[in-house]
Amino acid sequence: MTVNALRQLQATIVNCRLCPRLVAHREQVAREKVRRYRDETYWGRPIPSWGPQNARLLIVGLAPAAHGGNRTGRIFTGDRSGDFLFRALHRAGFANQAESKRRGDGLRLRDCYITAAVRCAPPANRPLLEELATCRQFLMQELQLLPRLRVVIALGRVAFDAFLRAWAEAGRPIPHPRPQFGHGSVAELPGGIAVLGSYQPSQQNTQTGRLTPAMFQRVFTLARRQMPGERSHGRSRGHPNV
Repeated sequence: MTVNALRQLQATIVNCRLCPRLVAHREQVAREKVRRYRDETYWGRPIPSWGPQNARLLIVGLAPAAHGGNRTGRIFTGDRSGDFLFRALHRAGFANQAESKRRGDGLRLRDCYITAAVRCAPPANRPLLEELATCRQFLMQELQLLPRLRVVIALGRVAFDAFLRAWAEAGRPIPHPRPQFGHGSVAELPGGIAVLGSYQPSQQNTQTGRLTPAMFQRVFTLARRQMPGERSHGRSRGHPNV
């Protein structure tokens, strides 16, 4: 369980071409772009996960946005969903700043690792079941390379299910009855791992009020409370990102 193994895994992810539909879409978006980003060079490849390997908190998103992560090369970076997420992370002490527009902008995650159920931007933000299954191997390997993991926040029902499937495929037991997704839900897995559910911070949810900043922040406050030995102020020192 070395840092090198995690870096090698991310390199494998970035070079993945296993899903023809996703490869075609991400590369088409990177070529055609949108007007507001027409002068930028898009990443156009699978998105690596990021954060310190000794993180206790794992965030599992659905997939990178076509003109967010697929453009910047870092998940939740450069789109409004990321703005919503990083503000919450900063308030809870899991990030050193409240926004991230591009790689190399100084954002550091603290005690937090961010990944996704699917690593390529899917058409209409809807990955197919077979694409989720193909990508699950990467999440499964990450779970084996995060030795201090204690809390998981799954952003949306699809991410929640993807995490549980990867957990089971990594040889970890799932309790019965099987945990069910809900915003603010908490499930305890054998081994002292808490899995929290949250609505996705998509514009569809945040602009309609289905997910408010206060609702989202409570999930991260709850995550802090699930961590053994966490001080009441909930801040932790940062560690170098992988």
